[in-house]
Amino acid sequence: MPSRSPLWGLLTTFSWQEFRHHPWRSAAALAAVMLGVALAFSVHLINASALDEFAQATRSVSGQADLILRARQGRFDESLYTTVARHEGSAEASPLLEINTLLLRAEGQAPVPLRVIGLDALRVASLSPELLPLADAGTDRLAWLQDGQVFLNPAAQAALGRASQVRLKTPSGEATLQRAGRVAASGSPLAVMDIAVAQDLFDAGGQLSRIDVRLTAGTDRAPYLASLALPPQVLASEPADAAQRVQQLSRAYRVNLTVLALVALFTGGFLVFSVLSLSVARRTRQLALLGVLGLKPREVARLVLAESLALGTVGSLLGLALGTGLAALALRWLGGDLGGGYFAGASPPLQWHPGVAAGYGLLGMAAAVLGGWWPAQAAAALAPAQALKGLGQASAVGRQGGAGLALMALAGGLALLPPWQGMPLGAYLSVALLLLGGIVLLPGLMAWAYGPLAGRLQRHLLPLLAVERARRVNGSAASALSGVVASLSLAVALTVMVSSFRHSVIDWLDQVLPAPLYLRAAGGGQASDVATLSPAQLNGLAALPRVAQVSGLRSRPLQLRADQPPVTLIARPLDARASQLPLLGPSLGVPPGQIAVYISGAVRDLYGVSLGSPWPALSDAFPRSAGAGGEAPVFWVAGVWRDYARQFGSVVMDLGAYQTWTGDTQFNDVGLWLSAPEHEAEVVAALKALPGPALEVSSSAEIRRNSLHIFDRSFAVTYWLQAVAIGIGLFGVAANFSAQVLARRKEFGLLAHLGLTRRQILSVVAGEGLVWTSLGAVAGLGLGLAVSVLLVKVVNPQSFHWSMDLHLPWLRLLLLCLATVAAGTLTAWFSGRAAVGQEAVMAVREDW
Repeated sequence: MPSRSPLWGLLTTFSWQEFRHHPWRSAAALAAVMLGVALAFSVHLINASALDEFAQATRSVSGQADLILRARQGRFDESLYTTVARHEGSAEASPLLEINTLLLRAEGQAPVPLRVIGLDALRVASLSPELLPLADAGTDRLAWLQDGQVFLNPAAQAALGRASQVRLKTPSGEATLQRAGRVAASGSPLAVMDIAVAQDLFDAGGQLSRIDVRLTAGTDRAPYLASLALPPQVLASEPADAAQRVQQLSRAYRVNLTVLALVALFTGGFLVFSVLSLSVARRTRQLALLGVLGLKPREVARLVLAESLALGTVGSLLGLALGTGLAALALRWLGGDLGGGYFAGASPPLQWHPGVAAGYGLLGMAAAVLGGWWPAQAAAALAPAQALKGLGQASAVGRQGGAGLALMALAGGLALLPPWQGMPLGAYLSVALLLLGGIVLLPGLMAWAYGPLAGRLQRHLLPLLAVERARRVNGSAASALSGVVASLSLAVALTVMVSSFRHSVIDWLDQVLPAPLYLRAAGGGQASDVATLSPAQLNGLAALPRVAQVSGLRSRPLQLRADQPPVTLIARPLDARASQLPLLGPSLGVPPGQIAVYISGAVRDLYGVSLGSPWPALSDAFPRSAGAGGEAPVFWVAGVWRDYARQFGSVVMDLGAYQTWTGDTQFNDVGLWLSAPEHEAEVVAALKALPGPALEVSSSAEIRRNSLHIFDRSFAVTYWLQAVAIGIGLFGVAANFSAQVLARRKEFGLLAHLGLTRRQILSVVAGEGLVWTSLGAVAGLGLGLAVSVLLVKVVNPQSFHWSMDLHLPWLRLLLLCLATVAAGTLTAWFSGRAAVGQEAVMAVREDW
């Protein structure tokens, strides 16, 4: 706190009167801080609430087991349960069969994805009590042992409504069960039944999906697993691994959203800087008078910092309130998804923690205080005698070129760092230092760029005045342009990144969607075990009139590591060069007797798989073939392909090899080629009229259109952030120009006495705005292009494991720069109008 000088109360009154008479300036700074805090805090609340809900659901299903033995893909033989249950280290073991199916509702209502768990209620009671079936009133207590009885969790009950019968999709068609009770497990729709009933219903006799194990006291996990000698296709994990997988699913998405939200707070600091710079300029004579009367410079600096802290405190409090409201509305209307697809269908309650709120509030206050630091130093450095005469303080050329180049060199080094726990922290620091280094270099850049130009304008008075001021007071010019350069560079970087991503997605869709039509069973997808198409159905589709060719695709989740989300195994017809895939390089030759697989960039990064080498971990996920002497298939990584649909990795192999080693002949998706394009409507009508399960039919053009619509909607917030950032930067220019013209009233008065008209003086001020913002636009464009390279080549690959081609939309970038220059010129002109009137002429008489 500042010392209790007798003049402190008077100075505080000056501060209050400044904010009182110019509330719109304070409101703009408050809005910027509030917006940054609100966006960042709401993103945190939404994701924290969704993660907490999913963690609870995971715990309710995993229960209190010490180990979970799970199939890497599909299911395993139930004989393993006998081995586990009889092991001396096993205190309890619970067998489970998990099926992803569809809950069929009334006509006109879309089916709901439903997870079915078959279990032994006597075993599950102690390990996973929330999965224990609880019979409804009036229902036999042993109903769970009877055929056709099912128990639903709250989400499934809500989806079913009041109906007493439960219709499920099964491999043989549709099954109708009796709703007998409930289970307490939270999360997405879930149904529980006896394991023997589930095995019969879903054609899984003698098979299990997982075994939950509680170890005897003192049993060490590693020796226990070694003595079990689990089959390679069975993966052992701990319940904590499931929670970590959920965290992994959305971590990069959450971090990047938070960083984007903090862009508003970053630019808000510049706005606080501009507002307080203008405030200090307006009170120059007051501060100087109090300095003459004995107020110490450090007390003046403390007052300005106190003003910035007040702005940050009020803005942060408003931001926390707004962020809480935004998060509550988003969770109620949109669920916890946030557009990323990680928590689809979740509507968790809001989780609000005072400690986290305090952290985000302090972040907003720190941004405001940092924004007020330079105006505080400027106020403390005022020379009272000169300030009392209304003389402005010109900034000398700063010798900061070395510091700026050092910051940029450090930024380049940080960009080369690997990600830390899957997050590109080095790249984010590199972006910040790159912007800071560019801003530090601005004064020297102005002196270097406008020196030769001033020599050519010796015979043109008004342009010469504008250029000479930019060259001579480049420190002030750089201060005014810092917000514009920072905001424009971020806008350019986001524009290039989004454009590069969009063009790469368009090229990718063109290659992965070669067929005119695509179809799947209604409600089908990778996660569904029953909504698939059989070879007979595929042959029936090929026999339809006007259909020239059909091609089926099978996709399955594949759990390769306990601490990572599943990758997607895709089996599709491939030629020798895998020309159907968007490979990142040429396909490699495959040694005899090995099977070619093609991995996405995410698999390469997350699993450390090398191109041109065998992949034993994938072999472990496949059952041993009796026809091959009990040997596992040997897979050879023949290429890396670009996959924008699956962030955590995909593996593509030939469909024939997949069917040979698994015996799975079902299909998730089918592509149809037509004999002629004009027959599309006729074929679609024929497909929808086919008997049997309903089909979802989409054209490749429709899939492209919907994909790009989702893409544009997901990135719409970036355009809004660009507009906010540039608006804040231009407000900084306006505030800085206003501050300077207030201090230059004598200069304008002198020019008027020398014969310059008001219009000519305004032309000089507008020319200064043109000169300043032109160089700012060039600097912002250059820095933005450098930042965009970091976003495209470092941040996206490290965050989402997506590679893309750099695409520069030059016309859009040019229009963005021209709009910034035009807006800056007009801003300077409007800012100078109030300072070149009669008051400026009369100001010259103050020294007479």
